[in-house]
Amino acid sequence: MANDMRLIPINQRKAKDFINQFHRHHKAPHGDIYRIGLEKDNILIGVIMIGRPVNRILDDGLTVEILRCCIQGYHKNACSKLYASAVRIAKNLGYEKIITYTLQKESGSSLRAVGFKDEKKIKGRLWDTPSRPRKQISLFQEYNKIRWVKIL
Repeated sequence: MANDMRLIPINQRKAKDFINQFHRHHKAPHGDIYRIGLEKDNILIGVIMIGRPVNRILDDGLTVEILRCCIQGYHKNACSKLYASAVRIAKNLGYEKIITYTLQKESGSSLRAVGFKDEKKIKGRLWDTPSRPRKQISLFQEYNKIRWVKIL
């Protein structure tokens, strides 16, 4: 039940350590604007990190991106609770839009539950190009994704 879970403040180092240990397919982002932890029975079970949009074109100063949402194990409604909290905080801070991405194979049900809409299909690609060499940091860069959006 969602009521036995509690949102908590969490420092960046602890959030990154949690994500690096438990996220299914990504390491923690380098930075963020804010982050939220989720506890059950005084044990950290989830973390969400929110920051500037990774895509520079979308970084208009009024948009934030959910960079990572990570739950350890299965806890019903945990993702939705973290997403809803991230949305409330973004709105209270004056942001007008919040976005995030999922792999196309992921359902997005937790995002739909808090009002996100499927905005665009994104073709996966490596970030490494001859004009801008990049080290591949994720095994999933080449996978197709869905961008989700919620207007605040």
